[in-house]
Amino acid sequence: MDMLALLGLLAIVYAVLVVFITVKKPPKIWEMAKIRMFRKVLGESGTVVFFYIFAVVAAILGFWLIMAQ
Repeated sequence: MDMLALLGLLAIVYAVLVVFITVKKPPKIWEMAKIRMFRKVLGESGTVVFFYIFAVVAAILGFWLIMAQ
């Protein structure tokens, strides 16, 4: 397997995990200091939108890396 394809696959898995964390909101992760800071600055819905945008960017990067071979 090509290294770029592997990085692309990892980026897609990362995007799926970000969406899972945003949907399920596990207390141990959702109460971390950085996420609490995001919620304080952006609000609850702003934080969710930020994570969704981050997941979309990671997924696009992953697909781009896979197709770059």
